[in-house]
Amino acid sequence: MLPTPPAPSLPAVRTWSPGAGEIKPQVKATAVAAVVKLLQKANSTVEVIDAQYGGVLSSTASVLVPCRVYTLTNGKLTTSGTTVDVRLVRSGTTWRVTALHPAQPGAPAKNLTRAAGQVLASDRISLPPASAADIRSGTIHDTVLTAMLELANTYRIGISVIRSGHPLDVFGTTRPSDHPRGRAFDTWQINNRAVVDPTTPRSLITAYMRAAASTGSYNVGGPIRLPGPTYFSDQTHHDHIHTGYRT
Repeated sequence: MLPTPPAPSLPAVRTWSPGAGEIKPQVKATAVAAVVKLLQKANSTVEVIDAQYGGVLSSTASVLVPCRVYTLTNGKLTTSGTTVDVRLVRSGTTWRVTALHPAQPGAPAKNLTRAAGQVLASDRISLPPASAADIRSGTIHDTVLTAMLELANTYRIGISVIRSGHPLDVFGTTRPSDHPRGRAFDTWQINNRAVVDPTTPRSLITAYMRAAASTGSYNVGGPIRLPGPTYFSDQTHHDHIHTGYRT
C-alpha cells in the first residue's frame, strides 16, 4: 500500500522588510503592513513579492505592493494574489495610510496574441499575479510583451507592475501614465538581484536600462541617470526600472 501523502498546509513565506537601499523605508513598511492586514485571513497567508514606489514626494506617496495569497480551504491549497496601490500622507514624523486600491485586471480574453502566450509561459520572466492577469486580459500591447521576451533572452527579469495596480496618472501630476494604457512595465529584479539593493552591480542596472531602450522604449527610468533624452531618474525610480512605449 502506498503511503498517504501529507495533507497540504500553508507555506512559510518570507516577511518583507525594507533593506539598506530604501529611500524613506518607513513609508514602505507602513504600506506593506496595511496590505497584509487587508488580505490575510485566518486560513491564509500573504507573500509580499516586492514593494516599490508608484510615487514619492515630500508629504505624499504611492507604494505598489504585488503579492501572492495562499489559502487553505477544506484541505485544499489555492494560490491567488493582487497588487495594491497604497496611498499615504506624512503626518509630522510618521506616515499614515489614506487609501488602498487593489488591482482590477479585468476578465481573461478569449484569444491572446502569440507574444502574450510566450510571456506567460516563459521561465525567465517572473510575473506577480496581477501582472499575469493583465496579460491574460488581452490589454497589454504587443510592443511591451515582445520587449519582455527580448530582454529575457539575456536576463532573468522580475516584473513588479504592468497595468493594473498602478496610479492612473504619473504621481503628483495630471499627466496620464503609460501603465494603465498597457504600454509600460516595471522591473524590480534582474538576474535575481533587486534593483534597490545597493550590492547589485551598477553595471548590471545600466546594461539592462540600455537594453530596455534598444527594444524601442522612449522612456526608461531607473536609479541611474544615463545620458540622452530616453533616460530619466528620480526618487520614485530608485527601486525599479520603468520601460514605457508610445504604442
